[in-house]
Amino acid sequence: MAPSAPRTRAAAALCMKQIALDNQSRTIRHLRVQLATERRGLATIKKDHESTQVALEASHKTIAGLTEIGLSMSKKIERMKTNKQQARDSHQECHHKWQARIQAAEDTIQEQHMIIEALLEEKASLLQTIQGLQEENGAPAPFDDEWEEEPEEDPEEEELEDIPMGEGEIDDE
Repeated sequence: MAPSAPRTRAAAALCMKQIALDNQSRTIRHLRVQLATERRGLATIKKDHESTQVALEASHKTIAGLTEIGLSMSKKIERMKTNKQQARDSHQECHHKWQARIQAAEDTIQEQHMIIEALLEEKASLLQTIQGLQEENGAPAPFDDEWEEEPEEDPEEEELEDIPMGEGEIDDE
């Protein structure tokens, strides 16, 4: 049995090597299947990443567009605020000018009233002086409410209508 022992050992070693090679082949096939699965997963992840990248770029473009629109709107709002403030300032200036004109007109009217009052007082004083002089001289008073009516020259002329007095008008009667 001596000669079969080395063969048995060699056969056993060959069997062991064959089993190891079979195990390695199975491991390699299993690793190849795993690698193929991982590659498919990576391909799916890559496609998802690309679509996410495209969506992200579209989102960035949208954000950039909205930012530009926002800036444009901000500029327009600022211009509108400026225009509104200018309009307010202009209105305020006009208001002050009109107030000044109104005040000047009121002052002028007040001065005119004072002048008219002074003239009326002077007229009354002059009338008293005239009446006093006429009484001293014995002449008839010219202002005794006995007025002679003048004959109408053209009876077809229209008579003047009484115009109603408005505010601020002076009544000399």
